Amino acid sequence: MRVVVTGATGNVGTSVLSALARDPAVEEIVGIARRLPGGSHPRTRWVQADIVTSPLEDVFAGADAVIHLAWLIQPSRDAAMLRAVNVDGSRRVFEAAARAGVGALVHASSVGVYSPGPDDRPVDESWPRDGIPTSFYSRHKAEAERLLDAFEDRMRVVRLRPALIFKREAAAEIRRYFIGPLLPSPLVHPRLIPLLPLPDHLVLQAVHSYDVGEAYRLAATRADARGAYNIAADPVLDGATLGRLLGARPVRLPARLVRAAADLTWRAGLQPTPPGWLDMGLQVPTLDSRRARDELGWTPRYDAGQALLELLDGLRRSDGLPTPPLEPHAGGRLRHREFPPGAARSAT
Repeated sequence: MRVVVTGATGNVGTSVLSALARDPAVEEIVGIARRLPGGSHPRTRWVQADIVTSPLEDVFAGADAVIHLAWLIQPSRDAAMLRAVNVDGSRRVFEAAARAGVGALVHASSVGVYSPGPDDRPVDESWPRDGIPTSFYSRHKAEAERLLDAFEDRMRVVRLRPALIFKREAAAEIRRYFIGPLLPSPLVHPRLIPLLPLPDHLVLQAVHSYDVGEAYRLAATRADARGAYNIAADPVLDGATLGRLLGARPVRLPARLVRAAADLTWRAGLQPTPPGWLDMGLQVPTLDSRRARDELGWTPRYDAGQALLELLDGLRRSDGLPTPPLEPHAGGRLRHREFPPGAARSAT
């Protein structure tokens, strides 16, 4: 079996490569990235390509499955670039896979694809998928899925919709994309967080990147895998659970106040995350992952709390991997490249 992975050098991509390399049925892995890593990966052949501009059909030819992970998160202030990669680039991947006669297309969707959901129960994959209008990430995920609908009669199509994805080795990337340079890494320690300020109604779900990598392996290699699968680990990380996990006292803050602060600091260039991310976190539903467990055969090895604690430890230690997105020192000396407009481009 030959599997091609776009965006293969990032948080999820490196976990997908590892999962595929452990599968004896996968004979060749082709990792596509805009910026190639310096080292090698087991059973992986690297191809340098940009999903926006590079010819893709020849790279996909002969593939049993294409796993499409390439996505842009930064620079969050360049709306045209974000759309060019996330929407137009995804369209190019879908079209090239269809023309190349690929057997299966596995697309990286997200919890962000969903419309606002209920507070009292998780939702399955049938929940409306119109996204959160104020979040570019959510809008783009919803639009990419609508584009994907047109290809379901041309090949086997799978879309995974994971919650927040964490692992230790992604700490440097996550810090650059979402936190910025002003938080000193040594301060990221549960013992130094006596109070946990949280906006009202914020409830999180998380899943370890290694477990997401395994879900992609199953989706690519199982001939009966089709449609959408929610991917999230237990428990749901509400305020009380986060407080117990971190040994901190939750302090609820008005969501409007938190959003105003996020907007102000983003506009001032003090941190890289626009307020739409908060809107998405407050409005998307919690995920029911029973279909992935029952039909895909997916079982997470890490719970959500373990994934979060591992990420926090990675942030404190400035952990990473020797790929361009995950490189611990990619922010430059004194992390100066983490200030706008130097926020890095996602693995493509």
